Amino acid sequence: MSRSWRRPVRFSDFARLALAFLGAGALGAQGAETGFLERDLTHGGHHTRYQIYVPADYLTRTDWPVILYLHGAGERGTDGLRPTQAGLGAAIRLAPKRFPAIVVIPQAPPGTQWTGAQADLALAALDRVLREYRVDVDRVYLTGLSMGGHGTWYIAYRHPERFAAAAPICGWTQDLASHGFSVPVVPGEDGPALPALARRLAKLPLWIFHGDQDSLVPVKGSRAAAEALKAESTVAHYTEYPGLDHNSWDVTYGSDAFVQWLFAQRRAKR
Repeated sequence: MSRSWRRPVRFSDFARLALAFLGAGALGAQGAETGFLERDLTHGGHHTRYQIYVPADYLTRTDWPVILYLHGAGERGTDGLRPTQAGLGAAIRLAPKRFPAIVVIPQAPPGTQWTGAQADLALAALDRVLREYRVDVDRVYLTGLSMGGHGTWYIAYRHPERFAAAAPICGWTQDLASHGFSVPVVPGEDGPALPALARRLAKLPLWIFHGDQDSLVPVKGSRAAAEALKAESTVAHYTEYPGLDHNSWDVTYGSDAFVQWLFAQRRAKR
């Protein structure tokens, strides 16, 4: 009579299996980098270095909101780091728990703005994060300051369906030729700019911010956009800071009311 034989399983075998399992878990946790992380991207023949911010507790959930943040003219460059040191990046460094989100922080090269190829690169960086991280695709937000405020208007106008909300800070929607920024948000073929803007963005939750003493980007542009939206939108808000010059981003990103509003927005079916 034949008899099958099996080696007795010893405690040491279980111990090795347990250690292997625990080791794999530990390696997985180590593999989830957090904080400000440098990345690079080539898209459409253009290359950029950028940063993403990943919260320290990233592994604790699978539905992270995502913010695409566009810096101002002063943070342009090729180092990939400068945009994290002002605006939203500085606010995160100051109080990271206030921003439970993955943040995409592209950098525009000198002499460019958030239009054309640079806007496409920013969106490509966002798409890469959406593919590679545990995110909630219905809670993707867009914000930026000054030149990045203009970029926020520009990208939101072209892709309103992609975002749950947008927050342009001290930006502009029409020509700003005196500062070398002359790309309008609304293409000429779309007709009168402000009515077209309002119709296009009527269903996108917007919160516009501007200081009433802004000496670099005239507040009248944000006022006019807000007035146009008032007639078309029930989800647009406008805040004008009395006595404030160009830096209206620190008070905005430092506002609990703004942060709570932002993360409460979800993308609607449009």
